Amino acid sequence: MARDSWAYREVAVESVLDARTGALRIRPMAGQAFAPTLPVHCARALADPARYPAGSRFLLSAKLTDRLGGPQFLYAWHGDPVVPLSAAAAKKFLAAFRRGRI
Repeated sequence: MARDSWAYREVAVESVLDARTGALRIRPMAGQAFAPTLPVHCARALADPARYPAGSRFLLSAKLTDRLGGPQFLYAWHGDPVVPLSAAAAKKFLAAFRRGRI
């Protein structure tokens, strides 16, 4: 099945330490259309503390989906290139998002 490119949009995400399990989790950054509590399914390499420490930011091409009527989550294809964001680039991306909102 072909990938529907129209369903994907750029989303700034960050890695955070899960207080319950101690593992790194990926979540959307605040200030976008998606709540920071929304789960993100993406490449496992982004949550690898040996590669990227907690607090790392990335720009993903993701879509909002659910699996067979279950809870919603953001899905980013694992084969897309990893685009790390600096703090300044993340701030600039979020500012552009806010200006573009209706």
